[in-house]
Amino acid sequence: MEGPAPEYIDWNIFSQILEMDEDPEEREFSTSIVSNYFEQAENTFDQMQTALTARNLEELSSLGHFLKGSSAALGLTKVQSSCEKIQHFGAKKDETGFIDVPDEDLCLERIGEAFTDVKEEYKESQQFLRTYFKNAV
Repeated sequence: MEGPAPEYIDWNIFSQILEMDEDPEEREFSTSIVSNYFEQAENTFDQMQTALTARNLEELSSLGHFLKGSSAALGLTKVQSSCEKIQHFGAKKDETGFIDVPDEDLCLERIGEAFTDVKEEYKESQQFLRTYFKNAV
C-alpha cells in the first residue's frame, strides 16, 4: 500500500481481508468481497431512502444495523459509525443508543442528517477502494 490508509478505514481489519487472498497480485477474494459490499451498500441506501420517505423508523434501524455490520467487517469505520447512529435513531434512542428520544420527528431529522453523512463517507471509502484495487471493483 502506498501512503497511509485514510482515517476512515481501519487498516488492521482491512488487511486481514487482504491476507485471505491466495494471490496478492490477483486479489480475487478481497476484490469480490469489496464488490459485493458496494452492491449491498447501494441497495441498502435505496431501501433507507424509501424507509425515510415512509417514516419507517423500525426499518431504518434494521437497515442501519445491517450496513453497520458489513461496514465493520471491511474496516470502514466512518460508514460503520454513521450506520450505528441511524440504527439508534430508528430505535428512538440518541446516537449513543442509551437515552430514549420519543420524538419521532426529531429521530427522523437526525436519521436524515446521518444518512447524508453516511452517503458522503461511503463515496470517500469507495473512491479509496476503487483506487486501491485499480478499478477492479
